This record gives sequence, structure tokens and C-alpha cells, in this order.
Amino acid sequence: MTRAVFLDRDGVINRALERDAKPFPPRNLNEFEILPEVPTALKKLKAAGFLLVVATNQPDVGRGTLKQETVEQIHAHVVSQLPIDRVEVCFHSGKIENECDCRKPKPGMLLRAAKELNIDLKQSWMVGDRWRDVDCGYNAGCKTIFVNRGYAEELKYQPDFIVKNLAEAADIILSAK
Repeated sequence: MTRAVFLDRDGVINRALERDAKPFPPRNLNEFEILPEVPTALKKLKAAGFLLVVATNQPDVGRGTLKQETVEQIHAHVVSQLPIDRVEVCFHSGKIENECDCRKPKPGMLLRAAKELNIDLKQSWMVGDRWRDVDCGYNAGCKTIFVNRGYAEELKYQPDFIVKNLAEAADIILSAK
């Protein structure tokens, strides 16, 4: 079995758009900006043998306010620029209880990737900037790292670590035994 680092997209890999201290996804490729520390951090993790899997909720598709093709175009760009092994996406709106098993904080995206890529979840990490990411990692049995962006929301589970950015998260992951 292999180890993986699961990464939220908006706020971890790319700059999230903020309104009223809440993060929002970019609406198109022109608004999509990879954060400066991300390429180096991901190269280090990849060199250490980790699979890199993006796990992202994109509920605007399910709500009809963003086209799935736009999200897929952004993900094609991400994969072309960064050493990402897989992108898992939940397009469900999140408006209907039990709509799916993949919308974070549920662990469905991580469990699916683990099954298909032979990932040992107990030796893997979830890195995210929202409570849903931390809870998803916890629910999947991963170690968790919270990238604190100062959003106006509280954590439910305490993450294993709190950092300022993906570079700090990568350093923690690489120094863990």
C-alpha cells in the first residue's frame, strides 16, 4: 500500500476568492491562481513517494451556478501544472441531506481513491482550509492539517496540525515518521 496526501483545492492549491471572510471558488480559469508555495511543496511530497490527490467539493455545479466544463477545465490546468496524480470532485449541491457519500465532510472521495489506488489511509494526510476538510480526513482515518486562512467559521474536530500554507504542511508531513 502507498501513502497519499489529499489536498483540498480552493485555499490550499489556489487562492480562494473571499467575500465577507468566506472563501469562494474561482468562476473561471482567469480567476484561478496557484499559490506561490504550492509547486515546490508538491514536488517535495512527490519526491518523497506520496501520491497527491485533490479532493474538492464544487457544489456550484450542482446548484446550477457554475458549469461542470469550467471546473474540468480548471482541473486540467492544475494537472498540467502540478504533479497531481488524481482529482476527486463532488459536484453535489449539498442542499439535500444524504445527497451523496462524497461531499466533504463525508469521506467518500478519499475512500474511493484509497480503494482504486491502493492507499493506506492511516499513513496518509488530508490538508485543507475548512472544517469540512479536517472532518473528512478524520472520518477517513487520515492525519489532518488545517491551513488557517482566517475564515469566519469554526472547526469541529481539532486537526493534528495547524499551518499558514502548504509549504508548512509539506514540512510537517516530510518530518513525520
